[in-house]
Amino acid sequence: MKTIKHAVLMLIALTILTGIIYPFVLTGVGQVFFRGTANGSLIKRDGRVFGSFLIGRSCTSDRYFQSRPSATGYNPLPSGGSNLSPSSIALADSVALRRAAFRRANFLDSAADVPPDMLFSSGSGLDPDISGESAFLQAPRICGARHLGPSQAAKLRSIIAGLAGGSKSSILSGTRVNTLLLNFALDSLTGSL
Repeated sequence: MKTIKHAVLMLIALTILTGIIYPFVLTGVGQVFFRGTANGSLIKRDGRVFGSFLIGRSCTSDRYFQSRPSATGYNPLPSGGSNLSPSSIALADSVALRRAAFRRANFLDSAADVPPDMLFSSGSGLDPDISGESAFLQAPRICGARHLGPSQAAKLRSIIAGLAGGSKSSILSGTRVNTLLLNFALDSLTGSL
């Protein structure tokens, strides 16, 4: 009987410690020291939440930079990759369609290389970043859609270079550009370009 009593008391104590106290302490620390990150790294525009630095968005307009493909339609609830194997015919077909669509949309010839980040979704299916190369390949399309002249196109390339220069990079991924930030910068500077 004494053992059962100790077990029940330990269960109650650990439930209070790990189920109530610990989450409240971590939430408090997060709110005090890491408020933006703890609240989802939200991007606000005109006082309205527009998105998150951490989640990509679908964009099909020629006037904006496109994010990398998503296996989940950018829905954060069932996040994940497609789970298709490298030998999958479905994966090969979707990559071929994405390659052709990217070349067509960005006025590339049929032999032009397309960066892998524009062909394959990320492991989470939510990645907001594209390579600097992908952003530079999309710039002529955006300049045409927005009727930007040569000096304006140069400003757009400097925006891309600036955002890519400030991004985290690694040996495996190279420079990365957050498409949501890039599209915001594009919108805010279009009037002045």
